[in-house]
Amino acid sequence: MARHGADVVTRHGADFVARHGADFVARHGVLARGYGHRPDPEDPGAVLAMPIVLHIPKQDPPSRSALLEAAAMATIALCLDPRVGTGPAGEPGPWREPYLAWTDARIRKVSRRARGAQWRAAQEVDGITVEHRGAHARALVPGPVGALDPRISRLQIGGTDLPHDTPDDPPAGVPVLWIDAALGMTVGKAAAQVGHAAMLLAGALDVERAGAWADSGFVCAVRDADPARWRYLTERVDAGTAVAVRDAGFTEVAPGSVTVVAVPG
Repeated sequence: MARHGADVVTRHGADFVARHGADFVARHGVLARGYGHRPDPEDPGAVLAMPIVLHIPKQDPPSRSALLEAAAMATIALCLDPRVGTGPAGEPGPWREPYLAWTDARIRKVSRRARGAQWRAAQEVDGITVEHRGAHARALVPGPVGALDPRISRLQIGGTDLPHDTPDDPPAGVPVLWIDAALGMTVGKAAAQVGHAAMLLAGALDVERAGAWADSGFVCAVRDADPARWRYLTERVDAGTAVAVRDAGFTEVAPGSVTVVAVPG
């Protein structure tokens, strides 16, 4: 989405919202209200999480930045998909109940890698696949971690990473999800973090700008931030012009770590 001025973006988004009606406004409202409204269940198997499947073939794997962008785009696409909302007569969409249960709890995502037949089997599980810059990622409908579809539970969570790449500067007008490079997160951990950043950013945007982003296919850029840029980004968070992901610290990073800062386009 090119930047033509905030007024044009807002008008473009308003057109999108008008086409898609009140249900898009309601779906956006779920993101805008925030998360964690109820405590975790006592049974660890009942904890809700969104699986993210990353396609990492042995031959010609995608670039790290492209795969993370695809993961972020797939995550927010599922969160604003009509199937998590209501139909024309107010009937709940097929993904609405599990999605709302997940957003009402502490947001968790678990990334897994797949290739070949595993990747093809993952396409049969409810979710949304995004292809972007030669990379593929699929966000699945959230559910209890103890009741994961066997086609997904057999996929590895770790064991494969991708080298950091140096893509071109982000296109003008595209939201940028900046990762704190000093944390050294694996690609799986980073995929979950940029997915969360995309959700926070969409919720922080007004509904017209969120609509414009949706109309673009949620195109975004993921980039690594060096220490100097990271200091600047945290200043933007403090000023209210960017949003930050603070990790609970279950894996890889210390509790409370700011992992990603999302900057609107």
